[in-house]
Amino acid sequence: MQVKLAVVGVGGRGRAYARWALEHPEIATVVAVAEPRRHVREAFADLHGIDPRHRYTDWRELLSGGRVADAVMICTQDRLHTEPAIAFADDGWHVLLEKPMAPTPEECERIVAAAHRGGGVFAVCHVLRYTPYTKALKQIVDSGDIGDVVSVQHLEPVGYWHFAHSYVRGPWRNEAESSPMLLAKSCHDLDWLRHIVGRPFQRVSSFGGRRHFRPESAPEGSGTRCITCTVEPTCPYSAKRLYSEALLNKTFSVHHVLDVLDDPHLEKALQDGPYGQCVYHADNDVVDHQVVNMEFAGGITGSFTVTGFTPFEDRKTRIFGSHGSIEGDGEQVRVYDFLTEKTTITKAKTTGVGAGAGHGGGDAGLVEAFVRAVAEEDQSLVLSGPDESLETHLAVFAAERARLDGTVETLTTKRST
Repeated sequence: MQVKLAVVGVGGRGRAYARWALEHPEIATVVAVAEPRRHVREAFADLHGIDPRHRYTDWRELLSGGRVADAVMICTQDRLHTEPAIAFADDGWHVLLEKPMAPTPEECERIVAAAHRGGGVFAVCHVLRYTPYTKALKQIVDSGDIGDVVSVQHLEPVGYWHFAHSYVRGPWRNEAESSPMLLAKSCHDLDWLRHIVGRPFQRVSSFGGRRHFRPESAPEGSGTRCITCTVEPTCPYSAKRLYSEALLNKTFSVHHVLDVLDDPHLEKALQDGPYGQCVYHADNDVVDHQVVNMEFAGGITGSFTVTGFTPFEDRKTRIFGSHGSIEGDGEQVRVYDFLTEKTTITKAKTTGVGAGAGHGGGDAGLVEAFVRAVAEEDQSLVLSGPDESLETHLAVFAAERARLDGTVETLTTKRST
């Protein structure tokens, strides 16, 4: 069976997930698109050979046009997930929903309730669960080689330029327009920890804030735009330098800034657009560093740190067991055995760090699992079904409440029906 897919929202994520169908045409094909930007919609549709009748400006047109596809990939911005996700799920479509599900707990619960009512396959794009590295690490933890898991440390080094790009200048810079940074970026990580540990969250606390990217930190004499700023040559966050390099190397960040990849369009974007703003004078309000402390069922403890003040690297994890310990860096897993005092290294195949490199193979693994689940109508073939995705999202919301209110939040497993 060839699975027919529709894509709602053709940003970076929509294009990335749809690419899998081009690479596996015998298994899946994209037959419809809903995207308001005409030039983006038409370029995507031409690439996938989509019939002109199924090139829609809005997801409502797609839905009202009948079942033109087996499944829909919803890849709009965070605050535009809820309405289409509920509508398609209630109509019985199989739904692949970009993370985070929605910006509030109530909306997440409504989406999951619709997924249960509709009965289709439902998956959230927690791509980190699907990497070869995660599979290797999970197998070692579950094997009992390090005994019982006692505690976990996990670090997400966002990268100084990536943080400035996405969370100071980009679409996720302002909570009112998107969501808290922990939800937008790191719902991946709390979900991944839940998957690796294999136990639900019981309690969380959190600390963090916007420490650096604020007017008080601006260098003396700095301007509001990099292209005219006198201190730009000595600023590590220079948009002029970062995006000129990105344009030269055609890295993923430049595609968020430009539709036409050339110097004149870049100059205009830096003069007029959000990506040319000084990082100290933007309208960002999300945290630039945060720590989450957590307790899992059974008394297992964990700590998670997300920070924008690092090189652009993969996540780092340490797992402490009763008989050994694990260190992982996204590419290899090092297991130290207390009895033999020897270290075993397992290397995993990876496509590289971040969205531009397919999240280490996670993008492809996710879409393959979803397509096969749709073909076989088997929800169990995806690793992040509706209830566990809701559970991990609610843990993120609880951590944000804890950060804002100075509390320790207690969680209960909840199934939305």
